[in-house]
Amino acid sequence: MNLPLHFGWLGVLEAALIAMAVGALCYLLFHWLGARHRWAHGHSIAWSSLGALAIAVGIDAWHLFYMGVVKLESPVYARIALQKIHDPNFLATRVFMSSLAAVSGVALAWLALHAKKLRD
Repeated sequence: MNLPLHFGWLGVLEAALIAMAVGALCYLLFHWLGARHRWAHGHSIAWSSLGALAIAVGIDAWHLFYMGVVKLESPVYARIALQKIHDPNFLATRVFMSSLAAVSGVALAWLALHAKKLRD
C-alpha cells in the first residue's frame, strides 16, 4: 500500500482494515456499474475482488515477488531493495492478511446489499 503504517502486527492489522474498506468500496462501485449494464452478480464480485487486490495488495505483492525472483547476491543490492519496503520483516504476513481482508470486504459488502434486497 505504501502508506506510513506502524511496524509489526499493528501495521499488518492496519493494512488489513484498509484493504477490507477498499474491498467494500470496490464492490459498491462495481455493483453500481453492474446494475447499470445488467451484469450478473458474479461479474461484479469478480471484478471488485480483482480491483481490491490490485489496489490494496499490489505494491506489497510486487515487493514480495521481486524479493523472491531477483538474485540479491550483493549486500548493496539487498540493502537498496530492502530500503524500498516498509517493514520487510512482516511483508509476507501483510500481503496474506491484506489479501484475505480485501476479498472479505467484497464478501461483506455483497452480504450487506443482498440482505438489504431480501428485506425489501
